[in-house]
Amino acid sequence: MSDGDTDRNGRLVLIRHGETPWSRVGKHTSWTDLTLTERGEQQARDQGSMLRGHKFAMVLCSPRMRARRTSALAGYAHPTIDDDLVEWDYGGYEGITTKQIVASRDGKPWDLWNDGVIPGEQTPGESADQVMARAQRVIDKCTDCLKAGEDVLLVAHGHFLRMLAVTWAGLPVTAGAVIRLDTGSVCELGYEHEQQAVLRWNCPPDPRADFS
Repeated sequence: MSDGDTDRNGRLVLIRHGETPWSRVGKHTSWTDLTLTERGEQQARDQGSMLRGHKFAMVLCSPRMRARRTSALAGYAHPTIDDDLVEWDYGGYEGITTKQIVASRDGKPWDLWNDGVIPGEQTPGESADQVMARAQRVIDKCTDCLKAGEDVLLVAHGHFLRMLAVTWAGLPVTAGAVIRLDTGSVCELGYEHEQQAVLRWNCPPDPRADFS
């Protein structure tokens, strides 16, 4: 993990699942249970190469197929499944792109972090506060390990992990809009002089890199 003078604290390593057929074309995907594309599977294997078999005190994973497959291909085949790690529920925006959402609003710009979602036929969706509450619950589950100097791996989804990062860093919800997170990326949250901080962000799945 990252060098620094606070190695007595553990770190949260975040991996976003690999590419899916919907993420490839920009469709919002929450509860729709898709698997990975061929590229997504390679991204997951490359994530595993970056982690070099690092031993984590806990590996927590979203129950969605795309996350579980990513975890397995990265070398962590038996994670603890945690429902709090699911993606932001997009309600009526499930399965459509930002361009389509803007068109449905008569061209008015739309931003998830500021404008939220509309209710859907199958689910009303989630507010930003609801997603932040889930992120805080995940952090709370990891706190004992981190304070004991142990690392934790989280395998989840783009918008949720962005929310987790702003929650960790004590930033406002709207800050999530400016921290892009690509499929297959690897991130690290930890401490800087006891302050919770973002140590590395949106690192591409490069098998030559080393997070261990």
